[in-house]
Amino acid sequence: MIKAIIIDDEPKACKALINILEKYSRDINIVAQADSVKSGMDAILHHKPDLVLLDIQLSDGTGFDLLKLIGNIDFKIIFITAYNKFAIQAFKFSALDYILKPVNPAELIAAIHKADESIRKENINLKLNILLSNREKEEKKIVLKTAESLHVVHIHEIIRCEADGNYTKFYFTNHKNLLVSKSLKEFDDLLSAYNFFRVHNAHLLNLQYLQRCDKAKGGMAFMKDNSSVPVALARKHLLLELIQQI
Repeated sequence: MIKAIIIDDEPKACKALINILEKYSRDINIVAQADSVKSGMDAILHHKPDLVLLDIQLSDGTGFDLLKLIGNIDFKIIFITAYNKFAIQAFKFSALDYILKPVNPAELIAAIHKADESIRKENINLKLNILLSNREKEEKKIVLKTAESLHVVHIHEIIRCEADGNYTKFYFTNHKNLLVSKSLKEFDDLLSAYNFFRVHNAHLLNLQYLQRCDKAKGGMAFMKDNSSVPVALARKHLLLELIQQI
C-alpha cells in the first residue's frame, strides 16, 4: 500500500483526485490533504509519505518553496500543474513526472504506477535540484537517462545528437558520448528553443558548434569537433538562413 498526501489549494481538484484514486487504484492510501506550503510541510513531516501529489501554485507560495523547506526528499513526487509550456519544458529537462489539470484518470494512474515501479528515491533529489536550478539560472542543465544511470549535463556542452533507433546518442565537447533511452524527436522538441536545429531525420545539431555547411553533394554540415553529418534537402535552405543570423 502506497501512503500518499495530496497538496493542492483547490478543494474541487483535491476531491477529483480522491475520486479517481478510489475508483481506479486500490494501492493508494490517502493519509492527509494540505492546501499550503505550511500545512503541506506539516503533513509530510508527520506522516512520512511514500508519494506526494503536489500542485505548483499553493495559497501561500509554490510547491517549489515547499520542497526547498523539506530539503532531503525521501518520497516520490508527481507534480500537478495547469498548462504552461514553460513549466512543462522545465519538468522534461529534469525528468520528473507531472500531470496536467484537469487530471485525466488514465494519466494519473499511469504516473502513480511509474512512480511506484521505476523512480528510485535516490534519484529524486538529483532531479529536483536540476528543476530548481533551471528555474533560477539562465544556463540550463538537462538530465539524460542511460541504461546504467542518470547524467546531468549543461546544454552548452552538447555538440550534436544522433538517432539510434528509439535511442539518441549525444556527443559532447569533452569528446565523450552517451546513448540515452529516448527518441531524437523528444530532444528536438526540448532543445529547439536553445539554438539546436534538426538538419536531418537522424541528426540534431547545436548551431553554436557548426563550423560550415557545404551546399554540394546534397549538403553536409561540419562541426567544430571535426564530425560531419548529412543535411536533408528539405532542411538545407532553412539551415542556411539560420547560419546567416548567427
